[in-house]
Amino acid sequence: LCFVVAAAYDPLDPNGNVTIKWDIVSWTPDGYVAVVTMNNFQMYRHIMSPGWTLGWTWAKKEVIWSMVGAQTTEQGDCSKFKGNIPHCCKKTPTVVDLLPGVPYNQQFTNCCKGGVLAAWGQDPQSAVSAFQISVGLAGTSNKTVKLPKNFTLLGPGPGYTCGPAKVVPSTTFLTPDRRRKTQALMTWNVTCTYSQFLARKNPNCCVSFSSFYNETITPCPTCACGCQNKNNCVKSDSKFLKMVGLNTPRKDNAPLLQCTHHMCPVRVHWHVKLNYKEYWRVKVSITNFNYRMNYTLWSLVVQHPNLNNVTQVFSFDYKPLVPYESISKFVN
Repeated sequence: LCFVVAAAYDPLDPNGNVTIKWDIVSWTPDGYVAVVTMNNFQMYRHIMSPGWTLGWTWAKKEVIWSMVGAQTTEQGDCSKFKGNIPHCCKKTPTVVDLLPGVPYNQQFTNCCKGGVLAAWGQDPQSAVSAFQISVGLAGTSNKTVKLPKNFTLLGPGPGYTCGPAKVVPSTTFLTPDRRRKTQALMTWNVTCTYSQFLARKNPNCCVSFSSFYNETITPCPTCACGCQNKNNCVKSDSKFLKMVGLNTPRKDNAPLLQCTHHMCPVRVHWHVKLNYKEYWRVKVSITNFNYRMNYTLWSLVVQHPNLNNVTQVFSFDYKPLVPYESISKFVN
C-alpha cells in the first residue's frame, strides 16, 4: 500500500501529528526565555534530511535576542538597535536545527540533528527536537505575553498544516535527583498534521508483482507517479550525475528521478515465493529511484488481511499499526 491521503488526516495513523510546545522558563526585563520542543508523534512518517523548518508570525514587535540549539535563516533589519544586536528582527522568522558537531556552547538538549526526526513508532527517543529562545520586546507576564500566530512547518517539503497556538497547563519538570518538581511559567502548544495530498498530488511509490508460478512480472503502471517531469528525468548512465552537490536534498523536497516508465521515487516489488495451504511467503524488495534522497530512516506500511498471522520476518523489524492491528504492519 502506497499511502495517499487526501486531507490532513491519515486513516492508518489517525492520532499522528507533530506537536510543538513552548515552555516559558524565565522572565527577562523585556520578554522571556522559552524552551521549544518538537515531538514527532507520527507512527511511521519521519522528517528526513535536510530536516524541518519552523516558522511563525510574531503577534507584536518581538525580536529574538539569542537562540541555543537552533538558528534563524535570516537576521532581518536590526538597524534601530544600538549596542546589543538581536539574533533576528524579522516579523516572520524561519528557524532551522543546527548541524551535528556544533560547538558545545551552542548545543541544547535534543538539538543539533540537522532537523532529522525519527518516527515515534520506530524510535521515540530520536523523535524529539528542542531549542532555547530568548524573546525581547514581548510581554513579561502571563497576561501580557501574546502568542505567535500562523505557524508553518516544512518536513522538509510541504505537507504539514499547523493549527493555532493554544495555552495549555504548564509543563512540569523533575530535578536531576527526581525529588522535586518545577513547572514552566507558561506553556502553549501547536499541533501540525500531515497530508499526502498537500505534499504532492501524485503517489510517492508504486508496487510491482511477481510469483514463483508465473514467469511474467506485473510492473508498476505507466506514469504511476505522474509523468509531467518525464523530460527532466536522468538516465542511470548520465554524466550529469557526477556533478558536485547534485545529490544534496533540497528544502522543497524536489526529487531527481531516474528515467523509468512509472516515474516513481520508490518502487516496492512484491514477490510470492511460496503459497501453501498452511502458509505463504513473500519477498519484498524496495528500490530507490530518487538520486537526491537517501532513505536511511525508511518505513514501509503494508495493509493485508493475512498479516494478523505473521510468523516470521527476515531482514526487517516490524510491528502492527494500532488502528488496524490485525491487518496492518509497518517494517523498517
